Amino acid sequence: ANKAIRFIETKCHHTEGKLAPKCFKLEIWQKAFVSAIFGIVDKDGLRQFREIVLVEARKNGKSLLGASLAEYALFADGEYGARGFCVAPKLDQADIIYDTFWQSVSLDNDLKHKAKHRKSDIYIAETNSSMKKIAFNAKKSDGFNPSICICDEFSSWSPEQGLKQYEVMKSAMGAREQPLMLAISTAGYINDGIYDELMKRSTRFLKGDSKETRLLPMLYMIDDVDKWNDINELRKSNPNLGVSVKVDYLLEEIAIAEGSMSKKAEFLTKYCNIKQNSSVAWLETKTVEKACGEHLDLNDFRENYCTIGIDLSQTIDLTSVSVVIEKNETLYVINQFFMPSEKIEEATAREGLPYQIYVQRGLITPSGENFVDYKDVFNYIRNLIEQYQILPLVIGYDRYSSQYLILSCIVSLEAQEELEQYGAKCDDVFQGENLSPIISEMEGMMKDGKIQIGDNDVLKMHLLNSALKRNVETGRKRLVKVNPSLHIDGCASLIDSLTVRSKWYSEIGEQLKNRR
Repeated sequence: ANKAIRFIETKCHHTEGKLAPKCFKLEIWQKAFVSAIFGIVDKDGLRQFREIVLVEARKNGKSLLGASLAEYALFADGEYGARGFCVAPKLDQADIIYDTFWQSVSLDNDLKHKAKHRKSDIYIAETNSSMKKIAFNAKKSDGFNPSICICDEFSSWSPEQGLKQYEVMKSAMGAREQPLMLAISTAGYINDGIYDELMKRSTRFLKGDSKETRLLPMLYMIDDVDKWNDINELRKSNPNLGVSVKVDYLLEEIAIAEGSMSKKAEFLTKYCNIKQNSSVAWLETKTVEKACGEHLDLNDFRENYCTIGIDLSQTIDLTSVSVVIEKNETLYVINQFFMPSEKIEEATAREGLPYQIYVQRGLITPSGENFVDYKDVFNYIRNLIEQYQILPLVIGYDRYSSQYLILSCIVSLEAQEELEQYGAKCDDVFQGENLSPIISEMEGMMKDGKIQIGDNDVLKMHLLNSALKRNVETGRKRLVKVNPSLHIDGCASLIDSLTVRSKWYSEIGEQLKNRR
């Protein structure tokens, strides 16, 4: 850590402004950042962190810091044949850090003699190393072997191309012993791109809900959106406040933003690091753990009323049924999953999860061969009623999946008539921002220990896989996945059940309390 700090403070230079051409003197937060990257090692003595995410507000010195890290990696890291890349959608964007790198090298009496600015790259003959700028071209990037890759302003990267380019560069680092993938940016406006993906992974990691060990997120953003114009709150998103970011400058920007909705939206994004629709991991491990406990036995809930939520797969994936029963002012969640029998082995290999064990434990019911047979879902509900006398007063299902329900027996006329004989209503639920109150209520109840899921490891996993996409303007949020490859069906079905419970509570609330 000290070696890297010494190198930056004696060999790296300011390239613009009143401090140029002086050496770059790191602030405390920058020293902490550099120390975490280079000073924390694994059991083999190599750098622990390989994927670095730095999000900070505009004018906080991202470019110079990124260029300085590249200088250290190429001149002082001790790797022969090192390859550095500055990546952006267009070459002029990639040139920002690339040019800062070259200007800084040129200002140092020792380094400038070791580097040669060629047409295609900056070459260091002594160690056969080079720095290059590239625009998006995932196919041509396949042959690269980066030791350090700087992804600049990744919040502006287009969703499909940006995600693909990022993954290509990251996977190309496989042959390096201790590579660095450095993603730096302010917040942006692009939805469902690499920024959202990295933010979900980063917030999940910081909450202790991730198994990742190579990711280092450094996220500078405000905590309270309502305090967006409070200079003390803005210190959180502007770590260089008073240095490269002047207080008077921010106060002037605040005054402008207070008089214009569009300027306020821009201020929130670029100076508070709160994007319009931001994606963050949701529940902390300790919150989910608080909801876990001993196995929940249906026999203990005989002759009780409940609500049921159903999240139906699009025929070939997991289908989830969440039964919510109130007892002694606590909501107990009994969750059952259904998966096509022919897909269990495939899902085990693809996801690395012990689905066969979940089947043996009774958490997952094999249903159909290549498609979930929704009759099994209906029969599960009927079995609750007939064998355990657990009576659903309302059954909620996701409106998005209603096209799959129409042909299934769950909402067929015959099935509805049978369920209605037991006193159950069928109601659809729209899984959108309209469920913000339910999501907030569910989180609060879980933190208070008022929701219990027993020993259901699949539901526990789905809760931890859940993220929220927040609309900054409206304050509303909707459920999304931390990662597109993960499952949140159990969480979605639980929210469906809680939604119909809340919607119909004035009518059926006394029955749902199951007082005796």
